[in-house]
Amino acid sequence: MNASVNLSRRNAFFSSVGAAAVALPLAAMGTAAEAQAATTGPVTKTASAIITRDGVEIYYKDWGPRGGQPVILSHGWPLNADSWESAAFFLANNGFRVITHDRRGHGRSSQPWDGNDMDHYADDLAQLIEALNLKNIILAGFSTGGGEVARYVGRHGTQRIAKLGLISAVPPLMLKTADNPDGLPLEVFDGIRAASVKDRAQLYLDIASGPFYNYNRAGAKPSQGIIQAWYAQGMQGGFKNTYDSIKAFSETDFREDLKKFDKPTLIIHGDDDQIVPIKAAGIASAKIVKGSKLIVYPGAPHGLTDTHKEKFHNDFLAFAKS
Repeated sequence: MNASVNLSRRNAFFSSVGAAAVALPLAAMGTAAEAQAATTGPVTKTASAIITRDGVEIYYKDWGPRGGQPVILSHGWPLNADSWESAAFFLANNGFRVITHDRRGHGRSSQPWDGNDMDHYADDLAQLIEALNLKNIILAGFSTGGGEVARYVGRHGTQRIAKLGLISAVPPLMLKTADNPDGLPLEVFDGIRAASVKDRAQLYLDIASGPFYNYNRAGAKPSQGIIQAWYAQGMQGGFKNTYDSIKAFSETDFREDLKKFDKPTLIIHGDDDQIVPIKAAGIASAKIVKGSKLIVYPGAPHGLTDTHKEKFHNDFLAFAKS
């Protein structure tokens, strides 16, 4: 989307808000860490978007009864809030207020040239929580979204949080390093970046029709609907934003963030995850987060929220109600 279109959309947004806009002062933020992380200026919201303090429009969905306990679900790369629609529908029908948002640079949110990193993702999430005045939150993230959740805790604490969830999530660290030998080599992520530049559309088709859902395994029965939905969501994201996000999800070290988890935490991971291997992710996170509950799905792929939908819904609901 070009700059003139973005400017036109933003002007229209502010015009429509008018006097009904909600301006939240910096002092309203819950902790000193939040105040330090934010820039000056108000957070503005409507029923489906906020404008962050650095001028980025974040689209969100708000489903379920307003009096229900809030659940925030953060999506994976390069997807958007639509990837959570089945779980959001299920949880909303079970009495929860479910918020899903498009990360900056993804889906219907703005596509800023800069700021496509975990710190900004976490700060955007903090401002969404602030704008909606959410408390007692069940906060969960899938894949890259799990990194966003971890960095949120690291930067903003758990004052507003009741429970946490890491689903097929990238923490503690995806990249192989001297002190993280189970991670993936940098060449893997360089390859994803090169493929994105060469032919992003084909890359996304290859991922969705292959390792994301283990459709490349013998005996698999691919769903063309799931593949096309994944592809459509990915292509809606900004080119540079999704490119930059590869570094964000692969090279960000969340080990110190996980040490700050002090709320009940559910970790779900498939033991045949070809995208985020369980040994370096789910199992490693469970060792860091004290008192966490790890549920391993035998034979499950990265995209288990679709392939193992009923089991995931029931496991997450039981955790949410516990």
